[in-house]
Amino acid sequence: MKSEDERRGMSTKGAVGSLRLHWFIARHYLGAGRGRGLLSLITWIALGGVTVGVTALVIVIAVMTGMQEDLQSKILESTAHVVVLEAGTSLRLQDYPTVLAEIRATEHVTGAAPFVQSEVSIIRSGAGAGYPQSADLFGIAFDTVGVPATEMVGKIMEGVYNLEPPESGMSPLLMGIALASRMQLFIGDTIVVVAFENLKADIFGGLVPTLRQFEITGTFETGMYDYDMKNVYTSLEDAQDLVGIDDPHTVGGIGIRTSDPDIAQTVKNELVETLGYPYWAQSWVETNQALFSALKLEKIAMGLILGLIVLVAAMNIVSTLVMVVADRTREIGILKAMGLKRAGILRVFVLQGVWIGVVGTLLGTTLGVVLALLIDRYDIIKIDPGIYFVESLPVSIYAPDVLKIVLGSIVISVLATIYPAIQASRLEPVDAIRHD
Repeated sequence: MKSEDERRGMSTKGAVGSLRLHWFIARHYLGAGRGRGLLSLITWIALGGVTVGVTALVIVIAVMTGMQEDLQSKILESTAHVVVLEAGTSLRLQDYPTVLAEIRATEHVTGAAPFVQSEVSIIRSGAGAGYPQSADLFGIAFDTVGVPATEMVGKIMEGVYNLEPPESGMSPLLMGIALASRMQLFIGDTIVVVAFENLKADIFGGLVPTLRQFEITGTFETGMYDYDMKNVYTSLEDAQDLVGIDDPHTVGGIGIRTSDPDIAQTVKNELVETLGYPYWAQSWVETNQALFSALKLEKIAMGLILGLIVLVAAMNIVSTLVMVVADRTREIGILKAMGLKRAGILRVFVLQGVWIGVVGTLLGTTLGVVLALLIDRYDIIKIDPGIYFVESLPVSIYAPDVLKIVLGSIVISVLATIYPAIQASRLEPVDAIRHD
């Protein structure tokens, strides 16, 4: 009597030997054979289809992820993680030093600064002023330009790194490089800023906006076209004067930076609870929710559309195996007559499909990752920053995304083998041998 271990060992060796036999037959069927050049060509076409589909999917998903991450990074560099405002019709936050102290004492808050925001129009001074340009004016304390609440210092392209008054005595202004380029403005040029928020009565009883002269003291570039085209910065005091805020302790709101942008929502909820009514807060997630939701939906849609390429490749696998069955019918009949069971025939054809799917997926993934890295490294594809927020395609290879593509491609390839494998396993030996 053989022991249990000996029986298990023999069973394992038998299974391995059977798998080797099935793989030998599958590999033979994948090859061309004498006079069967077309069959081999179809096999390689199926393999190429999977490779191309996976390559396209990896590159597009990497680009979509890169677009989202790049956009998020630029937004977070130029805006606050959390903004605290005061409810009311005036949209003004009063006694900001007291509120600012409470905010700075909150856990995970790394920086906080008051600001005034207003939509304005900018007109070039002197002859040839041209058309006014709309802009979002932000008034901030000049000593907070480089602290975590704004992080503007690294973006200054030319001019001063603060908002101190220039030698002319005019109000200072930092302008986005795109807006300065459009208006043909340079450091030292004078502009007129029109604030419609601070209307005053004229001698005829009508209302006129407030006008102030500013001097361009610096330009900045965030890499975000909308910000470089719309945002301008001045000192907190000059912005208060422009929009008609007389109390120096009253501002538009307080911008906050957190230790991690991902916890901004948590910090926002804690601030709302700590400060209480009439104060309220909004995180960067809520402010840009529509934008990032659209990007996420676009990424899913592109993935589904390009996933159709993999499905087409799977159809190629089906057609390839069906042709193998038709071409090797007599051989299948001989194998069954020699004792190869239906499960063995089934396994032979499944192994063919798995080989095409796995090899095609690995080649496609490797090619996709390499091409994506080259696109990112050398900025191969240039795009219009006015439309897509960036000057070249950003790429971010996210491992879970790649893993999903790999698993999805292999699963689809395996499923594609089921029908032709079942058809082959159902062949009767006598009828198959008689097949011409």
